[in-house]
Amino acid sequence: MFFNLLTSKYMKTIKILMLMFAINITHFAFADERTSISGTIVDDIDNSPLVGVTVYLPDLKIGTSTDINGFYEIKNLPLITTVIQVSYLGHQTIIESVDLKTTSQKNFRLKENNAMLNEVVVVGLTGNSLIRQTPSPITVVSNSTLQQTTSTNLIDALAKQPGVSQITTGSGISKPVIRGLGYNRVAIVNDGIRQEGQQWGDEHGVEIDGNSIHSVQILKGPASLIYGSDALAGVIVMNNAPSVPEGELHANINSEYQTNNGLFNYSANLSGNHDGFVWNGRWSQKWAHDYKNKYDDRVFNSRFQEQAATAMMGFNKHWGHSHLHASYYHITPGIIEGERDATRGKFIMPVNNGGSEDEEIYDGSRSYSKAVPYQNVDHYKIVSDNAFFIGNGQLKVNIGYQQNVRKEFEDVVMPDEAELHFQLHTFSYNAHYLFNDLNGWRMASGINGMFQSSKNKGEEYLVPDYNSIDFGIFATANKAIGRWNVSGGLRFDNRHIHGKELIEEGETRFSDFKRDFSGLTGSIGATYNINDKTNVKFNISRGFRAPNISELGSNGVHEGTIRYEIGNTHLKPEKSLQFDLSADYSSKWISLQAALFANKIDDYIFLHKLSDEDGNEIIMDDVPTFGFSQSNAWVYGTELIVDIHPWEPLHFENSFAFVNAIRSNASHDDKYLPFTPAPRWNANLKYDIIRHGILFDNLFVALETETCFRQNHFFAAYETETSTPSYTLLNISAGTDILNKGRKVASVVIAANNVTDCAYQNHLSRLKYADVNQATGRRGVFNMGRNFIIKVAIPFNIKLH
Repeated sequence: MFFNLLTSKYMKTIKILMLMFAINITHFAFADERTSISGTIVDDIDNSPLVGVTVYLPDLKIGTSTDINGFYEIKNLPLITTVIQVSYLGHQTIIESVDLKTTSQKNFRLKENNAMLNEVVVVGLTGNSLIRQTPSPITVVSNSTLQQTTSTNLIDALAKQPGVSQITTGSGISKPVIRGLGYNRVAIVNDGIRQEGQQWGDEHGVEIDGNSIHSVQILKGPASLIYGSDALAGVIVMNNAPSVPEGELHANINSEYQTNNGLFNYSANLSGNHDGFVWNGRWSQKWAHDYKNKYDDRVFNSRFQEQAATAMMGFNKHWGHSHLHASYYHITPGIIEGERDATRGKFIMPVNNGGSEDEEIYDGSRSYSKAVPYQNVDHYKIVSDNAFFIGNGQLKVNIGYQQNVRKEFEDVVMPDEAELHFQLHTFSYNAHYLFNDLNGWRMASGINGMFQSSKNKGEEYLVPDYNSIDFGIFATANKAIGRWNVSGGLRFDNRHIHGKELIEEGETRFSDFKRDFSGLTGSIGATYNINDKTNVKFNISRGFRAPNISELGSNGVHEGTIRYEIGNTHLKPEKSLQFDLSADYSSKWISLQAALFANKIDDYIFLHKLSDEDGNEIIMDDVPTFGFSQSNAWVYGTELIVDIHPWEPLHFENSFAFVNAIRSNASHDDKYLPFTPAPRWNANLKYDIIRHGILFDNLFVALETETCFRQNHFFAAYETETSTPSYTLLNISAGTDILNKGRKVASVVIAANNVTDCAYQNHLSRLKYADVNQATGRRGVFNMGRNFIIKVAIPFNIKLH
């Protein structure tokens, strides 16, 4: 077992952490100092009470909303100084510091929203911070934005943000890309720990139920300082919904239907809070048949099924919180191979013909049933998330276990017999202490890491069995000096990985190897508040990423990518140095955000086709052969957001993102890094028809265009990539909250995506390189065509006493 790999040093550290955890639980069990805060929230113009305003205490993960009289109350609070956040759709967010030792009542007046940038609380280097005080680039996707965004999966929704893209395999599988970098260079954090599956694979998605995510923070640029290896490009932090108010029971039912692929998505959850004992449970299910576009008609095997269950229970008390999270995620996506009939260009599907494999022309059916080849992925996770107030600070302890089971089924004669079968076990730990105020300094220090063990249980092999150990220690600091806010920190990481030998039919398939990778990373930055309308930020960060098991040890056919991959055990770790410069300006009528970044990466690891001495591609097991190489690289670009607000109900928001990724001292054909996103311009014109209505609230209509410009910067060597033409998608949406006696009884969003039924291929679509359609001469599979969507959410709130 991989736990035997733990050195005595690591075991001693974990024992100390568990002892601290036990001591704190005992200490807080007997403390009983608590308070509450309440007040009234009204509109600044007419003094009318506002119903449904969210009042949230980020440090305590607890919140509430105002009743029909605009009244709110939060009980069982510790006697500390903390941040209170008041937000309401269509109004400016208020964020203030409040001393709960002296303040038990606080009223607020909310102003109508204009182009002024709303303040947001984010997870910074030293705990929760205001986004305008954080020098590193961070984007926050709110719950209302997620609810109003129509997509086929969670990463698809986030990919609409500037600087964020996705590598896709049809409509069911999406991998995040931040500023041109993806795969293991992007870390995903959910339930307080890093999400760990086989994220090295092209066709391996993110095993998280999008219905369970309340909001998302996107950290752009090296975030190794907090999260260690695999955060070279950035981090996506998935935030759960805050605990419901004391004495209340909340239930929600969400449903969604999409016409193009027949996607039906429903989710139901129940959460409550009784005297500080909190719980939350959710069940979600999603089906989709094959999607359609005007060039390919229906794309065979783009169907998928998804089920997920999440549960949380624990305590929110004056001493902090202790939550136990458990989740199960299951997805069965088809593997799109794109094989076609040579004369008609129709997709071919394998069939079982009396015990032998045969082929038939795909008839374009709308079947939801799985078809060979397909994947079957199960992800199990349990996490203990704890935070305790000690002295003038907070101790946070997270311990988690995950098991990821991935199977691939390729034989139509034996469709339930897995050819590839990976089983990955991951144990994660994180402990750090936040010092809230040491003579004006906010500081944090701690350790985190993980232990992994992976086994092959199938008949085919791609990567060897392996064990790995990660360990990291870090310290960060932040201080406000006049108009300046300065922050930074240092971190040391070590990863030990052991790939195990496999002898197959007398030949060595995988050789035994052991590698150790270490890295020292850091970050330093500052924000300068020029005036109430303008801020300037600058940040320098050092990143580190150890090679993954696929890059080091793969030797086999990667069926989902239609290639044979050969690893390189001599790879070095990637190291990056990124420079960020940004500024924002906000007035009543317009808001501007501009960012420039440059990322120098040493020993960048990339995959390319292998060729023989005559320059011909090497074919193994009937597919092209690829290998891993390294080179120094530069990734640089810009992001620009402009929100014009000529009068109260109207917003015209534009965002532009450009990234260029090049290898140092390379020839023209292999100058550019693979999977570099095309320049993209998004424009959104939104009009709020009704605010604060009697029957309808927040009624809006919106018109959006998404333009991806031609991508001529592609990895042309060995015909790995080709140029991608430009295209523009037109989307229309409308939505509203439906009220009854001032309370929301339902929310409805209707939308039409790709209204003009544009036939296009995104440059990051892996299906772009499927077989050529001999009937039309077009290569690959195209993205989804016109799609109509309806989303409905129905909440139920009950007072327990």
